[in-house]
Amino acid sequence: MRTSGILMPITSLPSPWGVGTIGGEARGFVDFLARAGVSIWQVLPIVPTSYGDSPYQSFSTYAGSPYLIDLDDLASEGLLEHEEYAAVDWGRDPERVDYGALYRGRFGVLRRAVGRLREARPAELARFCEREAAWLDDYALFMALKDRHRGAPWHTWPDGLRLRCASALARAREELAEDIAFWQGVQYLFFSQWGRLHGYARAAGVRIMGDLPFYVAED
Repeated sequence: MRTSGILMPITSLPSPWGVGTIGGEARGFVDFLARAGVSIWQVLPIVPTSYGDSPYQSFSTYAGSPYLIDLDDLASEGLLEHEEYAAVDWGRDPERVDYGALYRGRFGVLRRAVGRLREARPAELARFCEREAAWLDDYALFMALKDRHRGAPWHTWPDGLRLRCASALARAREELAEDIAFWQGVQYLFFSQWGRLHGYARAAGVRIMGDLPFYVAED
């Protein structure tokens, strides 16, 4: 019985698109572990990162990181064209993650993918949103409001939003409906790919052991 394990952050996998992801390179790493007789792959938290880009400081304990979504896999599904992300500046050093470049370049690409997702698979997306509504609704609203307030922490927002007044939140949901739908779509993309990777690893006899974001930053 194999019991050996290895710690390898997903972001450390090779990628021409700025950061390691849960796509083809991750599946290839699973294959490598299986051949080497390694049965446990421990990863760092896979949550969205906030200021400082530490996986231990996240906007959510439930959501998955948009940076880990594999763009080549999205292209293979018809949700992106290769040239839409190949021309983006992902940073100059292939051995380092340029989080500033990721922040500037990734979300525009994902907006294209989510737009096509909403057109091509509306029912599937709706089922995901309904199933995950307990956390996803608030998370998507929060991220849309973060964008509206240029990244400012929530405790500096207007009182109606900061204190979660029902009328202010209802107005925000109406005004920011498109942005909310975008953040919901991003999570659908992440969890679709994460499910595929998890199933691939299980079939290869490799367990993925997660790490906990042991606190959630005030913001």
